[in-house]
Amino acid sequence: MTSTETTLSTQPDGARPGGTSPAAGDRRRWFALAIVMTAAFMDLVDVTIVNIAIPSIQREAGASVSQIQWITAGYALAFAAGLVTGGRLGDIHGRKRVFLFGIGGFTIASALCGLAANPEMLVASRILQGGMAALMVPQVLSIVHATFPAHERGKVFGLFGAIVGLGAVSGPLLGALLTEWNLFGLEWRPIFLINLPVGIAGLVLGSRFITESKAPKALKLDLVGVALVVVGLLMLLYPLTQGRELGWPLWGYLTMAGAVVVFGALVAYERRKTARDGSPLIELSLFRVKSFAAGIAVQTVFGVGLGIFFLVWTLYMQFGLGWSALRAGLTGVPFSIAVSTAAGLSVQKLVPRFGRKVLQAGALTMAAGVLLYVWESERYGLAIASWQMALPLVVMGVGMGLIVAPLTDAVLSEVPREHAGSASGLINTVQQMGNALGLGLVSVVFYGVIADDLRPTEVGPAFVNAFQHALGWVAAVMTVIFLLMFALPKRPAQHVEGATEQEPAMVVAEKEPELVS
Repeated sequence: MTSTETTLSTQPDGARPGGTSPAAGDRRRWFALAIVMTAAFMDLVDVTIVNIAIPSIQREAGASVSQIQWITAGYALAFAAGLVTGGRLGDIHGRKRVFLFGIGGFTIASALCGLAANPEMLVASRILQGGMAALMVPQVLSIVHATFPAHERGKVFGLFGAIVGLGAVSGPLLGALLTEWNLFGLEWRPIFLINLPVGIAGLVLGSRFITESKAPKALKLDLVGVALVVVGLLMLLYPLTQGRELGWPLWGYLTMAGAVVVFGALVAYERRKTARDGSPLIELSLFRVKSFAAGIAVQTVFGVGLGIFFLVWTLYMQFGLGWSALRAGLTGVPFSIAVSTAAGLSVQKLVPRFGRKVLQAGALTMAAGVLLYVWESERYGLAIASWQMALPLVVMGVGMGLIVAPLTDAVLSEVPREHAGSASGLINTVQQMGNALGLGLVSVVFYGVIADDLRPTEVGPAFVNAFQHALGWVAAVMTVIFLLMFALPKRPAQHVEGATEQEPAMVVAEKEPELVS
């Protein structure tokens, strides 16, 4: 989940025009909380629900391998590219207004996904859906800050964490059930159409119960920066995703090399933008902080690893082993439970005592789980059972949980207070970009070792072998993450300077915004 990028308010915490706590005693704030939490849940589920339905989409819609990758990567790319801009639009034009626009657009995009007449329309609709999520999601924590006084935020963020965990667990299961049930003969389409009643209710209730707010001193938009990021990523991702189907033409390699030039131009432009008006898309001075620079690298590489694993895992179970969507979804339950349990234990007990070692242990544990999965896959082959996957999945889940929950605070712990909002926005952006890159790499590390024109009897063994090959890459990624973590602080601060006991460091930059009546 993301945090929005906002500027520090000069108002004291808890202040609002008139001198009272924001929405103190107003029961409507709990309705507002339910609405924004539901929107956050809808986004989380939509990310995880699609993977489990990918084989059904490929069979029923006739999607190619590259189109399957774009259905997932397109969402992540649009989401990443729009996150920071979405937060700033809320600062400038009002969080409620932008949130409602985002949830309305997300609902329309979901309808277009569910009604897609062909794979091309589905890819385009998923990109639109990701862009709308980038407007909707960054407003969630800002609206919470505008609606709740500081002393209530501990309870609110506890609920927020529960929603994140619930979204991670329920997404694959819900996707599996909706796909398996084949409601009204619609195959995979209900996984998107289910968003319609939820989105419409959020739109109607949000317009009534959410209080409008703006940042007193919002940063300006950096649309040129956004354009350079999108162009650079597309120049990198498109050849990766399409290369195998096109026979890896020379122009693909030249385009990927050109992406480096575009990213260089982005850095030069951001420097000029900083000097001109102080509102760049990327605050380059943050990279002088060693722990932050290393943390950004960790987040990016971690996103790559997760992008590879979750897609190839689904393809392995449903195409390689021939399992139903429901069986594949149920097989992932131990993993989700292990992630949620380890994440809570990591933040509350382990990191305060052992610091950076917990995150490094998480990387090694996840790598060990991946290698254990490879071993079991080789040992049992096509006869492997769900219960035999439980052990490696639990080990992987524990490792992932030890990393995901405390990583943001570790990366932010040495960032100057005035840049905490920019830093947290950038952390979430690069993880989504890494995820998109990982999904693009599936064509290399998974499909790249599968021969064309397989006979039916050869499909299962080929997919099992490709899964093992891809997991080798994921294990290597975890090893790289372990090494990069040496640059993180040995004992990350629980809160950056200026945070209260109720406020996590990732949102300390979001002090009370100006409330608009």
